Amino acid sequence: MEKIENYTARYVRTESGYLGQLIEWPEVVTEGRDLDDARESLRDALNEMMLAYKDLNRELPRGSALFEPMPVVVS
Repeated sequence: MEKIENYTARYVRTESGYLGQLIEWPEVVTEGRDLDDARESLRDALNEMMLAYKDLNRELPRGSALFEPMPVVVS
């Protein structure tokens, strides 16, 4: 039976588009011309990394990171 795991993606605007990275799996990093391209590239990179981990019999990182806002006073 297939299991669905949710990972948390972080996107940062760059001069050439967007950088995408998974919070729970920091070595999965990609770039894209726009946000949709970065999302697609990140999903492809994640699939490739999963295949590599399975080939090496390594445990896949678990998803579902917790995020919360942290207010900070800036003077």
